[in-house]
Amino acid sequence: MKLSTIHSTLSELGTQPTRSLGQNFLHDQNLAEWMVAQLSIQPGESWVELGPGLGALTEYAHRKSTNGLLIEKDGRLAGFLSQKYPQLEVVHGDACEFDVRKLFAGGPVKVFGNLPYYVSSQILFQFTNEPSPVCALSFTLQKELAQRLSAEPRTKEYGALTLILGRRWRVKYLRTLPPSVFTPAPKVDSAVVLLTPRERGELPECDGGRFVTMVKQGFSQRRKQLRKMLVSHELDWPAVCAQLGVEETVRAEELSLAQWIELTNLASRHAGGPEFAIGHKQAQDVHGEIFDVVDEADQVVGQASRHEVHTRKLHHRAVHLFVFDKHGQLFLQKRSRWKDKHPGLWDSSAAGHVDSGETYDQTAARELAEELGVSADVEPLGSLPASDATGWEFIRIYKAQHSGPFRLPPAEIESGTFFALDQIDRWSGARPGDFAPGFLECWRVFRGARNE
Repeated sequence: MKLSTIHSTLSELGTQPTRSLGQNFLHDQNLAEWMVAQLSIQPGESWVELGPGLGALTEYAHRKSTNGLLIEKDGRLAGFLSQKYPQLEVVHGDACEFDVRKLFAGGPVKVFGNLPYYVSSQILFQFTNEPSPVCALSFTLQKELAQRLSAEPRTKEYGALTLILGRRWRVKYLRTLPPSVFTPAPKVDSAVVLLTPRERGELPECDGGRFVTMVKQGFSQRRKQLRKMLVSHELDWPAVCAQLGVEETVRAEELSLAQWIELTNLASRHAGGPEFAIGHKQAQDVHGEIFDVVDEADQVVGQASRHEVHTRKLHHRAVHLFVFDKHGQLFLQKRSRWKDKHPGLWDSSAAGHVDSGETYDQTAARELAEELGVSADVEPLGSLPASDATGWEFIRIYKAQHSGPFRLPPAEIESGTFFALDQIDRWSGARPGDFAPGFLECWRVFRGARNE
């Protein structure tokens, strides 16, 4: 959008750039086209623009795909955008308050925008926190923040923000923008960054919560030796440093991302964290789980190994748990990418096979403890007969109430969060392939029971 067009449009709307909203309008058309091109938006792909203003970037994204959503806090500009781009959905609201869970139904989403500097960090974490429906982000940020996000170890810019965001996302510093490409011109340089999810296996898994805690502790006084900042973890520091290949006097900024992950795993192992504890299910997985084989009436007729049951498609038993919070929202888990069946798909709050000699009720209580790390009263909710859709499992569905927090074992669960029931309805209807087949069958039973 040309500078003259910006001024004339604002005049027609009877408004001026508002400092409190961080409004700085981009007027370099070549730069706007280049910025949108970094996301390689394909026809029909979903995209979201935050703070589109007068549509400098919108114009080029709209040419690529009309499956876009604009979130604009300024009511006058939101109305202008609605008229100019009737094919797009325009939300008049604060991007900081937008419910990102609504985007799951649209499939992998690309997000971009020239962010107001004062809310940049908040928005970054809002759209990248696990779990996220976002597959790429491109933002214009204050140059200082962009440098912190993409910093290397042993630099002053390298810190907790670099590591916390970098554990799950690759951050690429694309280019610096001078103040002159905006009106009004900001007092500092800006920069464009591109964030893309890390590939499976690119870095080791770790307890994300513990990682964040330790990183924040380590950088709370960055000039102090790291051993003094992590004393509460009671680590064998000489042994830890030998394992990491660093001096005992090491400081937080001297450890790479991979070393911080390794340090987190060492601390987890020392504390007996869930990712290192061999629980009931994991122990049996190692030695070969044994299931009761049942007939078409769900009566036990023998036993067989997990491998034999699945290979021969024998009838067996399983449970699914629906865990609701106090607001009636349902917790869904995203299955670990390392699972042998349905890796990376969304599933019930917890689920698992009934082991030989167990009852359905016993399994439900055990799975709740093993997969979510909590205990709660479980109540029967419904059942499903064995079929190809259930993997030849007779399924009992249970419900429980617990608002978390949950302790998710990385070997089983990649991430999870609560969803409103209507969000799950829209999502499962639009993208059933995002879900494990067993969950979809249980969901139909649950929604059918609620509608009776």
